[in-house]
Amino acid sequence: MRRLSAILLPALLVSAPAFAHPKLLSSTPAADAVVAPVDRIELKFSEKLLAPMAGAELMMTEMPGMTMHAPMKMKLTTTVGATGDSLIATLPKPLPKGGYTFTYHVVSTDTHRIEGSYRFKVQ
Repeated sequence: MRRLSAILLPALLVSAPAFAHPKLLSSTPAADAVVAPVDRIELKFSEKLLAPMAGAELMMTEMPGMTMHAPMKMKLTTTVGATGDSLIATLPKPLPKGGYTFTYHVVSTDTHRIEGSYRFKVQ
């Protein structure tokens, strides 16, 4: 038993590689941006993503001429880009004028899930 402890203890003390969570590097459109109508939203991350565990939701939160309305969910399709480090949301047609909140979740190969959201406007 002591011999096993003598072998395992040093192994436990050796530090394991530090895995970082995926970090959002950029987004198009950018947070708080005012843009022309878009039909694609792309987020670039610091690590490769697991496609089956990535997704997003887009809500229209402001509609021109309507001060009191509930947020409206917009239809979109999400995929992971060819290089594996981006989340791409594709819309069936360009977004109408208004304010939007984009909410996303991704899991990288280190199995850490991150979530986030940001707003932008279409003019």
